[in-house]
Amino acid sequence: MKLIRSNIELLFWVAALIALGFSDPTQTHFVLCPLRLMGFTWCPGCGIGHAIAYLFHGNIAASWHAHWLGIPALAVLLYRIVTLSVTRYKEYT
Repeated sequence: MKLIRSNIELLFWVAALIALGFSDPTQTHFVLCPLRLMGFTWCPGCGIGHAIAYLFHGNIAASWHAHWLGIPALAVLLYRIVTLSVTRYKEYT
């Protein structure tokens, strides 16, 4: 349990990117977005999520159209995952 608790951020980001990689951004039948559930049609968080999902599917144009910060956001998340992984590795060795 201590291992999971000390790596919760790392596990969260990895799980989030895996979920976005397996999601289909063109399907909108099931959403967890509170803004979308309240009836708003545009949400910046959904746009970045769709942009990252499109990137994982290789559709750069659709990613850029969904949200122009999708590419930098993915780069920041990957950098954070690598940084956390290296830090945790050094702590355990």
